[in-house]
Amino acid sequence: MGEGVESVDRSVLWRPLQVGPVELRNRVFVAGHTTNLGERNLATERHVAYHRARARGGVGLIITESLRVHPTSAARDRTLGVFDDACVEPLARIAEAVHAEGAALFGQIMHIGRQANGALARTAAWGASPDPWSVGAPVPREMGPHEIGLVIEAFATGARRVLAAGFDGLEVHLGHGHLLAQFLSPAVNRRSDAYGGTPEGRLRLSREVLERVLSEADGRAVGIRISAEEFLEGGIGPAEAIDIIGRLRADLPLDFVNVSHSAYVGRYSLSTQMADMTFRPGQFRPLAASIKGAFADLPVFAVCRLDTIEGAAEVVASGEADLAGLTRAHIADPDLVAKARGQVSEPVRHCVACNQGCIARIEGDLPMSCVVNPRVGFEAEWEDWASGRSVPTPRRVLVVGGGPAGLQAALSARERGHDVELVERSERLGGQVRDAAALSHRERWQLLVDDLEASGRAAGVRFTLGTEVSASWVLGAGYDAVVLATGSRPEPRHGFVGPHDAIEDPGALGGRIVVLDEDGTWAGAGTALHLAEPGAEVHLVSPVAGLAWNVSLYVRLSLNDLLGRAGVIVRPLRQVRVDEDGAVALEDVLTGSLEPLAGVTGLVHVGPRRARDHLERELLAADVDIVVVGDAYAPRTTLEAVFEGQLAGIVAGGEEPPRLTDLGLPPYIVGGGA
Repeated sequence: MGEGVESVDRSVLWRPLQVGPVELRNRVFVAGHTTNLGERNLATERHVAYHRARARGGVGLIITESLRVHPTSAARDRTLGVFDDACVEPLARIAEAVHAEGAALFGQIMHIGRQANGALARTAAWGASPDPWSVGAPVPREMGPHEIGLVIEAFATGARRVLAAGFDGLEVHLGHGHLLAQFLSPAVNRRSDAYGGTPEGRLRLSREVLERVLSEADGRAVGIRISAEEFLEGGIGPAEAIDIIGRLRADLPLDFVNVSHSAYVGRYSLSTQMADMTFRPGQFRPLAASIKGAFADLPVFAVCRLDTIEGAAEVVASGEADLAGLTRAHIADPDLVAKARGQVSEPVRHCVACNQGCIARIEGDLPMSCVVNPRVGFEAEWEDWASGRSVPTPRRVLVVGGGPAGLQAALSARERGHDVELVERSERLGGQVRDAAALSHRERWQLLVDDLEASGRAAGVRFTLGTEVSASWVLGAGYDAVVLATGSRPEPRHGFVGPHDAIEDPGALGGRIVVLDEDGTWAGAGTALHLAEPGAEVHLVSPVAGLAWNVSLYVRLSLNDLLGRAGVIVRPLRQVRVDEDGAVALEDVLTGSLEPLAGVTGLVHVGPRRARDHLERELLAADVDIVVVGDAYAPRTTLEAVFEGQLAGIVAGGEEPPRLTDLGLPPYIVGGGA
């Protein structure tokens, strides 16, 4: 499922690379990505631990998340700012930690521009032109000479602070539809003054910013990040990006260019920025290759949907780029490079490109997490906990259920030295994740199941499949601890089928299908898409005004595109009514009026799920101590299932897990008489 082939020579990645005055120890880097681990716009010890873990794992270069140069770019207080001297000392702790592990560290400096809603600083958004980034978004201030001057000075002082913290270089963000890109892009910049109108006019602000930043560089590396394709009509494409870079290099000594894509607009373009599993692995490689082809002597960095070490090696070996960014891959597994070099023996945890724990939580103004790596954001807490623990007395632990919660719980308990058996009632592991992986464009979910199974087997977990566990069986087996990860079940309406049956046998539903979505996750819209792509006429109905309202915006925008191309007919603010004769009508939830829908051959209901809790109730009645996790406690998502599984394996072993929040251990981890 990853790009690349296993036979590619990885050694090409272990060669050093000179980037201006900085020598990188290898060709793998972590690109800038928001973490939301900040407080009052300052870096925290969680940043230090997070970046230390990736540097320790062997990466050559880390580029920080966007360091916002002016309060009008802050947007929220979890982001990082360099608009005050207070930022220097916290950033210096990050630099010290990264350098101690042998990696280089660049700071990405930027102004977000018109996307900043201004709520935190109570300021208006600033932009090249007075056009909002999306329908309903705030109208930005068209920047005048005063604001332009403030931004240029803010970039200079911000650069000075980052370098004072001991960073090795700076990346000036000219991409992703942020402020400097808003001036660069002909699709956005409608100015007629000296900062618009012509390619050179649109380039002027970026040029003036870079001149000031370079004047502060003091022998450190300075480069740019640019969108080589904005996926906007009339916007920047590879030819325009090459022209921009060429004009800048004619006058300014840039040390590198980090080639990205997309613009922050409320359309398809934004979905490419954090491209989820809808997109092909390595899909954006040609963009970096086009820049490298035009500037053979310039170090070029490639990013996005490079999911594996093999894919990164292909990019470098082919000459498409000099450095390959494995960013979400390092969120999922900070030891990726060390594992590839044989320095760490555990199996790799692959990024599944779901965006559920990373950018979706960022959208909700929550700290970043990761579906496949429950330790993200809590690296220091886990390290401190592990270093202060003695080896526990081994227990016999039973885990009931082989979905993500059960698989992670079994692995967690086994890693603490316990004797662990996992029993699954079906013949295959994976639970609902297996169903999700059967949907079109969701195949990478299977990686999570495969990785958890591989890690469990390597650690010594025993798996028993095709066995239904009863309370009497548990009571007679003599286990010291029981983890219930029995998942949840759908409860479709009478006359409807659930998503599992729709996925298993789509042909049985005929050629005109209604999918009623009362869930708002990918399950509803994804089932509609899965049924429509082979040719069925599918009506996707929801009683709310939105579409896939519980799906990250970055993912939803690509989903919208797929639904449109498949011909799915979206019917919001409607409810499905079926009379006693089986006739189907759509009810307007506002007016109550009915619209007959003739010829419907299949009805699918994707709604709230119910916990499979019969075994829990029976064991509670027998006064058995149990640990209940994932959907077995309350139906939620894979993110919570894996996170709780990690803690549950420790609790089942009789230990107190690390304290990850000020609220202590979530109460749902321990159920029963424990």
